[in-house]
Amino acid sequence: MSAIPFPAPPEDSEAVVALRAEFRAFLAEQLKDRSPLGRSESWYGYDRAFSRAMGQAGYLGMTWPKQYGGHERSAFERAVVVEECLAAGAPVGSHWIADRQSGPSILKFGTEEQKQTILPGIASGELGFGIGMSEPDSGSDLAATRTKAVKDGDVYRVTGTKVWTSFAHAADYVILFCRTSGTPADRHNGTSQLLVNLKTTPGLTIKPIIDHAGQHHFNEMHFEDAIVPANMLLGEEGQGWNQVMSELAFERSGPERFMSSMELLLQLLEVLKGRDSEAAQVTVGRVTARLAVLRRLSRSVAGMLQNHQDAGLQAAIVKDVGALFEQGMPDIARELIDHEADPRAAAAYSSVLANIMLNAPSWSLRGGTREILRGIIARGLGTR
Repeated sequence: MSAIPFPAPPEDSEAVVALRAEFRAFLAEQLKDRSPLGRSESWYGYDRAFSRAMGQAGYLGMTWPKQYGGHERSAFERAVVVEECLAAGAPVGSHWIADRQSGPSILKFGTEEQKQTILPGIASGELGFGIGMSEPDSGSDLAATRTKAVKDGDVYRVTGTKVWTSFAHAADYVILFCRTSGTPADRHNGTSQLLVNLKTTPGLTIKPIIDHAGQHHFNEMHFEDAIVPANMLLGEEGQGWNQVMSELAFERSGPERFMSSMELLLQLLEVLKGRDSEAAQVTVGRVTARLAVLRRLSRSVAGMLQNHQDAGLQAAIVKDVGALFEQGMPDIARELIDHEADPRAAAAYSSVLANIMLNAPSWSLRGGTREILRGIIARGLGTR
């Protein structure tokens, strides 16, 4: 069995310390009127105005070249901004996917025209993306994709269905994972990626999926002979699998994989203030220790990305262990505090607890199911 290394994360430089203080001040002003319940939405919070403010202040596209609207800062500096956003409960949904994975994929695989056309819009907070990967009946088995794109002159004709597409009803683009040749039996071969405009594509229908919290984050996308210009092919035709694996490494690498329930932890600490409970002290100590370990692992991944190392395996570990942590927070809270969870309650703790409880089941699905991730980890350990 092989060990999986996590290099020591970079030390906080003076620039990083200054950035953290500067960004905290920015968030304090931007979020001064945001309620605890609103903060608990984490990266489901969708606010175009906030994303534009982030872009205007230089906090999006941070690592990208300046010629594409970026700021040529380090991956570690970007991780600081992401971490602070999540700790503060910022409404990052309208730029989250674009800044985290779609933009970097376009930067890595896109044509010069695609980079010039799309990246500045992401960096300014004007363009939002969804993820066009999952399909009905295939779970996280992306290689089983049945959505088909057939080249017809200077366009692709797309037919198929994608599901669980976050904010497709509000975003501007998705990167669509599809099959340009062969059949699902060919697995990784014959797959490609297309940049699809969600506002102007003929033959595309977007239908809402309302979750059991009564919220509209997810959607189904139905393509019926939908027309996508051929110049919106991302990368090379037939290389979609390698490209989508690169995109998933970006998706799984950040601290959003263990900080989704941070507002609940903060509200729990408020309720526990002044209570002399040994059980609470022990539990809070254990939670803090787990959070510190996850943070160090995440910072290690950020350092690997900064050094242009393949962090896909390490990111899968952080995502799997992190999802266990954030999904477990409601149970920990309920063991310590006998309090009714009520999304309509005036009390911050009750409403936040209810919101986290209702949303937490989905957190082990996004970015790859637990079974998929553990298969990746097993292969990294040499046991599969």
